[in-house]
Amino acid sequence: MGGRQVTSGQGSEWKGLRVTVAGLGVSGISAARALTALGAVVTVVDGGDSEAHRERAAALEGVEVRLGDAETLPEGTGLVVTSPGWKPSSPLFAAAAEAGVDVVGDVEIAWRLRGRDGREPAPWLAITGTNGKTTTTQMLASILRAAGLRTAAVGNIGTPIIDVVLGEETHDVLAVELSSYQLHWAPSLRAHSAAVLNLAPDHLDWHGSMEAYAADKGRIYEGNRVACVYNTADKATEDLVRGADVEEGCRAIGFTLGAPGPSQLGVVDGILVDRAFVENRQRNAQELAEVADVNPPAPHNIANALAAAALARAYGVPAKAVRDGLRAFTPDAHRIAHVADVDGVAYIDDSKATNTHAAEASLAAYESIVWIAGGLAKGATFDELVAKSAKRLRGVVLIGADRALIGEALARHAPEVPVVDLDRTDTGAMLAAVRSARGLAGAGDTVLLAPACASMDMFANYNKRGDAFAQAVRELGTGT
Repeated sequence: MGGRQVTSGQGSEWKGLRVTVAGLGVSGISAARALTALGAVVTVVDGGDSEAHRERAAALEGVEVRLGDAETLPEGTGLVVTSPGWKPSSPLFAAAAEAGVDVVGDVEIAWRLRGRDGREPAPWLAITGTNGKTTTTQMLASILRAAGLRTAAVGNIGTPIIDVVLGEETHDVLAVELSSYQLHWAPSLRAHSAAVLNLAPDHLDWHGSMEAYAADKGRIYEGNRVACVYNTADKATEDLVRGADVEEGCRAIGFTLGAPGPSQLGVVDGILVDRAFVENRQRNAQELAEVADVNPPAPHNIANALAAAALARAYGVPAKAVRDGLRAFTPDAHRIAHVADVDGVAYIDDSKATNTHAAEASLAAYESIVWIAGGLAKGATFDELVAKSAKRLRGVVLIGADRALIGEALARHAPEVPVVDLDRTDTGAMLAAVRSARGLAGAGDTVLLAPACASMDMFANYNKRGDAFAQAVRELGTGT
């Protein structure tokens, strides 16, 4: 069954509307500028009042900006547009609810503004999940481009989605990465097809519970027209499909690292195959690409490729474009990036593995590992991760503020594995960590930075952490 249709957002509905935009970040500035251009009377509120905040405020022409107060709802507000990270429990939103004012996000605004210039709106192929969203979205965009389609990877990555929707460039279809935050605030979104890659506990402080987190992820399936793509290895994703209210004829499409059944994509003898978008899928399968075409060919990344392929095939992309798009795709830095081989040991940077679910996938990609882990745990526990990975661990080097939590899990589930505990959180600790890992590793091993933690105790972000790791490895190679 289909969800309700929304208008394309012609300018007349915005003219004179008093809109409060919560947050003076990238998405907030984008929304403020777009709605002002459409005739809305926009006020931006933000709790910060730094020099950087004041500079951003000064650059917003025709927009009132209130700094240092993120709780008071401006008088006369008819709509609140929030930046993704603002919690639903924020006092500003409580005030909006009391006044009967809707709160939506930038993705919702972008959806309402599609096609306002009279052009046919580009369909959205949408992707969410606890891990792998960005890589899968970029893979999908690469496949769509290989098919000759005008596309862009947007949403939780790159250019703000409002700017893309309102931009002069015409697109045939959009590859849209959506976070749970964005989905929470996008009630009208109705994608052509969508995928939930996986579900694991994350951002529970924001959502309040795993059930609420999963429900927000599941919003991506609402109103899908062609395909709801799910992970056969993660039953929770299939459960979300079963609970979704979709258009008549929309199909559930699974992806698996094993041999696929009908209405699935999977792997047979090193070949990615499609048994979903072929004639007589009970008997036939279509070869899409080889596992070797996926970069890197780690199990979880093959799953990402299958999900991207499923969405592309749902849109009608030919098999050859799937292969060519995967071959052309280059992953971002710090995502299972091979840095170097030193004395027969491979050094791999997966600094992007900032939670246990991502680290588990990374650890599963290698057989004999010296693991560099630690940082800010964000309330995570590590027993399940260590228990599942123990047989692969040759040694562990612990860094960061919450390293003791991982150390305790290692003591319980892998007591025989040697552990180096670096009692320091300065940035130079990474060089010490890499040198310690070298001492634990032998030829054929992999030294893997997959911290399972956030980076802000030691580094500005996971990119800086990965850069420090790569630099330390290069110093090993030169003997410095």
